[in-house]
Amino acid sequence: MLIAGVGGYGYLLEPLWWVGMVTMIAGEIANFVAYVYAPAVLVTPLGALSIIVSAVLAHFLLKEKLQKMGILGCLLCIVGSTVIVLHAPEEQTIDSVTEIWELATQPAFLLYTASVVAVALVLILYCGPRYGQTNILVYIGICSMIGSLTVMSVKAIGIAIKLTLEGQNQAKYFQTWIFAMVSITCIITQLNYLNMALDTFNATVVSPIYYAMFTSFTILASAIMFKDYSGQSVSSVASELCGFITVLSGTVVLHSTREPDTLITDLYTPLSPKVSWYIEGNGEVWKQKDEDGPNAGFITVLRPDYFK
Repeated sequence: MLIAGVGGYGYLLEPLWWVGMVTMIAGEIANFVAYVYAPAVLVTPLGALSIIVSAVLAHFLLKEKLQKMGILGCLLCIVGSTVIVLHAPEEQTIDSVTEIWELATQPAFLLYTASVVAVALVLILYCGPRYGQTNILVYIGICSMIGSLTVMSVKAIGIAIKLTLEGQNQAKYFQTWIFAMVSITCIITQLNYLNMALDTFNATVVSPIYYAMFTSFTILASAIMFKDYSGQSVSSVASELCGFITVLSGTVVLHSTREPDTLITDLYTPLSPKVSWYIEGNGEVWKQKDEDGPNAGFITVLRPDYFK
C-alpha cells in the first residue's frame, strides 16, 4: 500500500494508478478537441464539472457521503459554469499555424512565458528540495504555471491537426513541431509535479488549490496570447469573472465537506512532536520521550502480533 507523503515514484508500480491515468488521458483527448473549437477562457473553467461528476460517482460507488454543503458546492459550480458559457467570447478564426506563431511571439506573451519559466525554475531548483514537502504551493505552483503553457501549445497543435484534416497541411511548418515539443515537455513536467503534490499532500486539499491556480494562469495566458477579451463589453467580462469566482467557491465548498483520507501510521508516525519510535529486531517497539532529555528511560510497547 502506498502512503502519501513518502515521496518517490512508487505509484508507477500500482495497476490502479495506470487505470486512472488511462481514463484521464481519454478525458484529456476530449478536452483537447474542445480547445480546438472554443477559447481556453471557456473550456478551462468548465473543468469544474468533472469535480461534480467525481463527487456524485464517489457518493454512489465509493459510499462517500455527499453532505448538504457538498450539494450546495455542486450547485454553485453549475451556476458559475452557466454564467461563463453565456458570456464567453467567440473563438477566433485561424487559417494557419503561422498565425498562432505570431500570437505566441508577440512581446506581451513572450514576457509572460519568460516569467513563467523563470519562476518555475526557481521553484524546481531551489524551493522544491527545501520546501516541497512542507509547502503545498511549491508543487502546485509549478503545475499551474507550466500547465498554462501546456494549454496554449496543445491548442496550437489541435488547430494544426484540424487544418491538416481539412486539406491544409500544417506539418510542413517548423512552428508546428516547436509547439509539439513544447507541449510534450510541459505535459511531462506538469504530470510529474502534480503526482508529487498528490503523493505528499491530501487530495482534498490539492484539488481545489490546483484547480484555482491552474485555471487562473490559463485564463491569463489565453487573454494575453489570443486576446480573448478584446472587443467584449465591461459587463460581459465582469459576468465571466463572477462566474469564475462562483465556480471557485463551489469547488472549495465541495472539497471542504469531503471526509479526509485515513492512513495507518501507528508504527512510524510520532504521536506528538516530542515522541520518537524505535523498532527493534526482537518484535518490540520502543518509545522514547524526547522532552525528558537524552538520558530518559524507554517505555516498552508490544506489537499486536507479539503474543501470537
